[in-house]
Amino acid sequence: MLQFGKYLIFISNLFVNRERFVVYVKLVVDECVGIGINSIFIVAIVSTFIGAVSALQTAYNLISPLIPLYVIGQIVRDMTVLELAPTITCIVLAGKVGSNIAGELGTMRITEQIDALEVMGINSVSYLVLPKILGALITIPMLVIMAGFLSITGGFLAGTFAGQLTEVEYIQGIRTDFKQFSVTFAMIKAFTFAFLIASISAFKGYYAEGGALEVGKASTQAVTASCIAILFADFILAQMLAEFLAH
Repeated sequence: MLQFGKYLIFISNLFVNRERFVVYVKLVVDECVGIGINSIFIVAIVSTFIGAVSALQTAYNLISPLIPLYVIGQIVRDMTVLELAPTITCIVLAGKVGSNIAGELGTMRITEQIDALEVMGINSVSYLVLPKILGALITIPMLVIMAGFLSITGGFLAGTFAGQLTEVEYIQGIRTDFKQFSVTFAMIKAFTFAFLIASISAFKGYYAEGGALEVGKASTQAVTASCIAILFADFILAQMLAEFLAH
């Protein structure tokens, strides 16, 4: 609870004594490049193969002749949009982006760069952390959209090339009983997870103490805490979705 209270104070300091808006523009653009563009390759590889494996595993388990083959596309679509694209993508990004944020801020802490900013009268939390959170909120939902598209495409390629179903059947499954709110819900997850990854990783790195060994430990703690927070938030949001659909 002590750490949670410290985290809430840390978040509240983001909006106190901020710099001018112009100062943040370049910082946010730089963070968008570091968080978003540099993560495209790993997200593309993971999401494509997850979609391909989901389609093949679903096809191999549909042994009843009474179940139409287009159900494969429907299952891949729902799994991707509701769970695989937002959650798995953000867990991957927690490992890549989270450790990078924690390591960067931890190094600045032990080399006293953060102390130098404080001496100059700059709110170091707002100056260093706010652009990272905004960059994550901008780029991670975009990566989730890309992951969803590539995952469904990967399922299409794997299912059709393996001869499990035809192109028409897969596309029919994607279109059958599609609920637009599923995409909205995936975006809610993406924004929530993006904030958790950036803020928790920055918190762990900002308060790192000691030397290089402690920076490594802070990075590890950032990844672990971010993944746990993502899974916990995923459970809460899934419960809220169930309540929403029930009413």
